[in-house]
Amino acid sequence: MSAVPIFKRILAYGGILALVLGVVGSVVGYLVAGGIGVLSALIGTVMAVVFLGITTLSVVIATRVAKGDLLSVAFFGIVMGAWLLKFVAFLVLVVVLKDQPWVQSTVLFLTLIVAVVGTLVVDVVVIARSRLPYVSDLPSTGTAESSSTGTDRPE
Repeated sequence: MSAVPIFKRILAYGGILALVLGVVGSVVGYLVAGGIGVLSALIGTVMAVVFLGITTLSVVIATRVAKGDLLSVAFFGIVMGAWLLKFVAFLVLVVVLKDQPWVQSTVLFLTLIVAVVGTLVVDVVVIARSRLPYVSDLPSTGTAESSSTGTDRPE
């Protein structure tokens, strides 16, 4: 069984979240800071969408490269590399956008916080509702057969 359908669902729900966040954030941003608030909310929404996409894409690519072996070095390397890319990109964006006159930093910050919490909720809901088994492809040891016959007890 593949986790790709689960990540497609996460992307779909993430897109809905981004749409709602963009609209609500723009309205609140407009009420707080006018056009600058709208722009700041939209920048925060775009950042959230890009980071969600990087996460999902990295897991899908890592799964294909590792040929389904989620414990391989390649899998962890790709996922951690994507995480580091997101972290560095976030720090660069914060430094670049911090003192820009066309950004309202409070609206941007709150939009990012709502986006992070929202994407975490999306992840939890989608994973909780999925039917992906926790354990698969375990070797059969035959203990169920031997315990039912009583042959596994030492005499």
